[in-house]
Amino acid sequence: MVLKKMHRRLVKTFLDVLVLSGLRNRAMSGYDVIAFIHSKFNLLVSSGTVYFLLYSLERDGLTKGEWTQRKRVYTHRKGRSNNKGNSKRKRQDSISHNNLA
Repeated sequence: MVLKKMHRRLVKTFLDVLVLSGLRNRAMSGYDVIAFIHSKFNLLVSSGTVYFLLYSLERDGLTKGEWTQRKRVYTHRKGRSNNKGNSKRKRQDSISHNNLA
């Protein structure tokens, strides 16, 4: 029980890093992000949490959202540097992408 709570807390704490890591491989919608987190970490996160995070990452210049047909798809922005995104980018880069796969 304690390990399950710790696992949940770790995933939620580093959700931004996990999402950015997933967006490096492919563009994803909010629903795709929920499915990605569930498949990789066996944790269901709410749509409100995911969309709030995606909008925050877009506002900070770390992702780019575009409408395609009926859904908004996000991609990872490479080479973007601003003061807001630097701390998140450093956190993301400090976690090896290979550990998440």
